[in-house]
Amino acid sequence: MKKIIYIIFGCVGVGLGAVGAVVPMLPAFPFLMLAAFCFARSSERLNNWFVNTKLYRDNLADYVAGRGMTRRTKIRIMVTVTLLMSIGFTMMGMKGIWVGCAVLCGVWVFHILYFCFGVKTLNTQKE
Repeated sequence: MKKIIYIIFGCVGVGLGAVGAVVPMLPAFPFLMLAAFCFARSSERLNNWFVNTKLYRDNLADYVAGRGMTRRTKIRIMVTVTLLMSIGFTMMGMKGIWVGCAVLCGVWVFHILYFCFGVKTLNTQKE
């Protein structure tokens, strides 16, 4: 039963990650990480298939291998998350939920600091 749930979540992650690779407002990275996590725990065959896809190689391979991310990828992730969090921040602020705004602000600051200082930046010829 646990394996089936991991497979379902992995497939959902791949689907949303594929959409996120094309749609600018939907981040692909967290969904692809979800898929990698779920497939690694559910099926060796699905995991092997996933790590050999172009979607995985373009978005996750360097990060998972510990090499880091390109500057462009880091900026894309930070901008997308900032835009999405600002929507939640604005909606909570309009309703006077200041504790939620403070928590969201803290998560946002941690996110920015993590991607600026915690994730290595790859130097590529393409940038």
